[in-house]
Amino acid sequence: MNTRFSDAIISENTRGFVAVIPDIKCISPKEGDLLQGRDPVDLAKHIVSSGAPLLSVVTETEHFHGSSELLLSITQALDVPVLRKDFITGERMLEETVELGASSVLLICSITDEKNLCLLYEKAIKLGLEPFVEVHTTREMQLASSLGARLIGVNNRDIATLELDSGGPSRTAALASGTPAGALLVSESGILTQADAKLAACAGVNAVLVGTALLKAREMGAMYQSFRVELRARTCDQP
Repeated sequence: MNTRFSDAIISENTRGFVAVIPDIKCISPKEGDLLQGRDPVDLAKHIVSSGAPLLSVVTETEHFHGSSELLLSITQALDVPVLRKDFITGERMLEETVELGASSVLLICSITDEKNLCLLYEKAIKLGLEPFVEVHTTREMQLASSLGARLIGVNNRDIATLELDSGGPSRTAALASGTPAGALLVSESGILTQADAKLAACAGVNAVLVGTALLKAREMGAMYQSFRVELRARTCDQP
């Protein structure tokens, strides 16, 4: 895969749309079994055939029932850039991420100390991975900015409680003004409806990451298209 994860987002933005990042995960601690007996690789193929130019795959095993094998199966089956989502705390996991074929890797500010986060960020870049830095607070947004992060995700829910809270895109709206110039901003979690995607768009995001709503939809392709809203200038009411 030669296309960078961020380039896939920028391409959608160039077309006038907020990019939609489908999040392939097996279990939601809040919503339970999302697969309902379906093959996640087949679901990934379906959503890409419906137009998705990039994917996210959860590999965390204990709470989300993901796996490294799932990520490898998807990167081998599909020619789109893929973000690996897991609780990454050590360099070996970054090396494994490259071996599994991912283009980008999630680095969560809240699960490690600042020194280790900096080391992981620098190591990811050396390995050719794009660091996707996840924040949930103003302090974490400042930390992402100090790292020079070019790809920042606001988790609208609290990962410390496994996203069991009811946070939504208003969290992104509250933090968006702190996004460093030139960085791509992604709204993650709690994007359940087209209205949520529009609210995130009004906050100035470049992309929304959507998992549960897509996986629970009767028709994933149609739901994917409904989240692909226009960018801020054409979505928000002007004064």
